[in-house]
Amino acid sequence: MEWFATLSLALGSAWTSGINLYATVSVLGLLQKFALTKLPGGLDVLDNWWIIGIAGSLYLIEFFADKIPYFDSVWDVIHTFIRIPAGAIVAYAATFDLDSSVAIPAFLIGGGLAFSSHTTKAAVRAGANLSPEPFSNSILSLIEDVIAFAGVFLAVFAPVVIAFVLGVFLIIFFWFMPKMLRAARRMFSAIRSLFRGDSFKEVARKAG
Repeated sequence: MEWFATLSLALGSAWTSGINLYATVSVLGLLQKFALTKLPGGLDVLDNWWIIGIAGSLYLIEFFADKIPYFDSVWDVIHTFIRIPAGAIVAYAATFDLDSSVAIPAFLIGGGLAFSSHTTKAAVRAGANLSPEPFSNSILSLIEDVIAFAGVFLAVFAPVVIAFVLGVFLIIFFWFMPKMLRAARRMFSAIRSLFRGDSFKEVARKAG
């Protein structure tokens, strides 16, 4: 069952990367560094203090940036180019030692899971930005952090549980896919605005 544990860790970490990449990398690196687990494949490089330090610093920046209304949507737009490919790379690195018939599908599925969790996060945040009260962003950000941290621990120590969580998430995601697709269109519209040099408010309006 070692292959199942490796695959669950790969896909679970890819999924949490779509929610909070920097928390995922930091936790995986620290778990390996303090010998609490042996990460599979190429993920063992994450125990480097430079990688842990950079990921941890970026997590702290995101921790505060993610709680600012509208700016969080712009942050998500920018991280479309970071979280999704990083999730695919994490999945591939974890399964690197397995047969290519496993590693390549893991790469593709990992990217898909990162896309689905990232898009869900962005869509929920876009809806929250329409709320008149100022606290929903902070509450959602904290919930996302908890999910990301808990998801990494489950991926490492409870492969069966994370596999179940991913299954439930995908059922919910596909159930609400039409809304997710509309959110994705808004996000890509905001990306085009970002490259055109539109104002911050205009980019945030299109993302929301």
